[in-house]
Amino acid sequence: MSGKDPQIFQAGLPFRPRRASVLTRTARICLLFIAVALSVIFFRGKRLVDGYTICSRDGENVYTVDGVNSRAQCLVVSNSLVVATGDLGFVQTKWPSLPVKYAPEGSIVIPGISESHCHIMHYGYSQFLSKKEKTSQTVSYVREYILSHPDILEDPDKIVEGWGWDHTAWPEGRFPTAADLDADPIIRGRPVMLRSKDGHGTWVSGRVLDSIQPIPDEVEGGSIIRNKDGEAVGVFLDNAQLLMDDPVLTDLDYERRFSVTVQDAHKNGLTSLHDAKSDFQMIDFFKRKAREGLPIRVYAMTNYDDGERYWGNLTAPIMLNSDHRFSARSVKLVGDGSMRTGGAALYEPYYDNPSTNGFMRVSEKTLNRVIPWFLRDGWQVNVHAIGDRANGIVLDSLEAALSGVNVSALRPRLEHAQIMTDVDIKRVGKIGVIASVQPTHVIDDMCLSFPGPERIKGLYAFRSLLDAGFYAALTRVSLDGRSPHGPADGMRYELWTLLILLLWRFPEQRLTPLEALRGMTIEPAHASFTEDVLGSLEPGKHADFVVLSQNIMEIPVTSIMDTKILATVIDGIPVYGQI
Repeated sequence: MSGKDPQIFQAGLPFRPRRASVLTRTARICLLFIAVALSVIFFRGKRLVDGYTICSRDGENVYTVDGVNSRAQCLVVSNSLVVATGDLGFVQTKWPSLPVKYAPEGSIVIPGISESHCHIMHYGYSQFLSKKEKTSQTVSYVREYILSHPDILEDPDKIVEGWGWDHTAWPEGRFPTAADLDADPIIRGRPVMLRSKDGHGTWVSGRVLDSIQPIPDEVEGGSIIRNKDGEAVGVFLDNAQLLMDDPVLTDLDYERRFSVTVQDAHKNGLTSLHDAKSDFQMIDFFKRKAREGLPIRVYAMTNYDDGERYWGNLTAPIMLNSDHRFSARSVKLVGDGSMRTGGAALYEPYYDNPSTNGFMRVSEKTLNRVIPWFLRDGWQVNVHAIGDRANGIVLDSLEAALSGVNVSALRPRLEHAQIMTDVDIKRVGKIGVIASVQPTHVIDDMCLSFPGPERIKGLYAFRSLLDAGFYAALTRVSLDGRSPHGPADGMRYELWTLLILLLWRFPEQRLTPLEALRGMTIEPAHASFTEDVLGSLEPGKHADFVVLSQNIMEIPVTSIMDTKILATVIDGIPVYGQI
C-alpha cells in the first residue's frame, strides 16, 4: 500500500482498557470462550463469512480515496463491508482460504460514484424525448408514443407526459409551440405536457393551453413565452409552470420510473443518488422501498416552494436507516431559474439577451424567514442558485442564519453554484457552505454567449471553489477533449457523463484527477452526512465500488472516453457487470 507498511486495516470497534473488576470463576470461563471465538473470527482472519478479495494483477490499482489517497493491490470484502486493503501476499497470509478475484489487466477499482444532484423520477421518463434533434421529430415521437400505448390512444383525456426536449439544440432557434403539437391529428385535442431537459420549462398542447385561461400577463419568478402579438404560445418557464397542475402519479408510475433510473445508474457506476426535489408522495415511495430494500442508495431533499406553509417543525428529518441506503434530512429551495432558459438571476443582463437578467423564484423575504427555521428544526438547507445574483442573495441569507452556529454540523449546500463573483467564491469558504456543483449543467450550459466572454470566467470555477472551501460534485470534458465552456462559435458537443474534469480554455480552474475522483466519492458522502460509512474504500465502510476498464487517473485525457464500466458493486454484490 502506497506510503504505508504492509499491514491489515481491520474493521471493528476501538479497544479501550477498562478498570479491573472482580469476576467469578464462571464469568471468567465465559469470557474466555467469547474471547477465543472472537479471536478466531476477527483477529486470526481465517473465517470471513461471504468474503472475497479483489486484486489487481499489475500493481496498486485500488484507489481507496482515504485521507491520504492510498492505493492498494487488493480489497478484502466480507458481509457487505470493506475489511481490509493491502498487497496480495499479506492478504493470503492473513486469510489463506479467502477466494481471490482478479480485476482485468489495466483496470482499476474506485469507490462507488455518487451523483450529488439528480431528479430520480424525472430521469425515469426523460428518455421519452431525449436526443430528438428538432421540433418535428419530437412531435412525431409523441405521435408514435400515443399510437403504441392503447390505454392512451383509447382515452383522449389521459395526459401524455414527457421530459427531455431541448430547444437550444434544435436548428429552428426558437421555443416550440402548442401549434406544433396540434398540427398532428393524433395529438390534436389531447392534453400533452412535456418538460424541458433541465426541468425549467413545460411545453403544452392547445388543450392544456385552453384549460388554464385566462393566462396572467406575468408570473413572479417565471416567464410565459409569447408570440409577437403577445399571445401565449404554449411554453411556460420556471414558476409559470405552476399555472398547470402536475398529473397525480401512482405507485406503478413511480416504480417504472425508478426502475429505469436505477438500471441506468448501475450501468454508469453510480451507487448513490441525491434526489434534488422530492415531494412528500415521493418520500413515502422511497420509505416503502427502503423497507423492502432499496437497490441503490438514496439521499432525498424534500422540496419547499415559496408561499408554501412552513412544515419543518411538523415533519421530522429522516435520518440514515439501518442499511444506510436511505435518508431524507435535507430541504430543497429553488432560488432562481436556469441559464439555458434565461431564468438564472444575474447581476447584469444576458450577453445574448440584454432585455433580461433573469429572475429569482423565491423572495429574499422567504429565504430570510424559512432558512433559520429549517436549520433550527434540524434540516440541512440546500438552495438552488445558478446565476451570480442568486448565489449572492442566497449567501446573504445563509451567512445571517449561520452566524454563531456550528456550520459543520448543519452542512448547508449551494446547489449548482454555477456562476459566482470572486467575492462570493471566497465567501463560500469563509461561511463554510458546500458548493455542490453539478456535472449536467456543465454539459448543458457551455455556450459562450449566455453570460458573455468576460463573465464566463466565473462560470464553473472549480479550482477557485475548491481552494475556497468544499465541493460535492464534479464534471468532465467533451468527447473531443474540448472545454466544457465551448469554443468561440458556441457549438455544443456531446459529453461523457461519468468521471473526469480537466478544463482547457481556463487552465487555472483545472482539478487534478484525484481531486475530481474525491469530488464524486468522499465529498458527496460528506455532503450527505454519510462519510463514516460511504465514499471511500476503508475498513468498516460499505463495499461500494466500481471497476473501470482502464486507469483514468493516469491515461491521456483523449483516451478517457474509451473507458468502460466493467462492474458496479453495492455492499459487495455486483449490481452491474461481474467481478
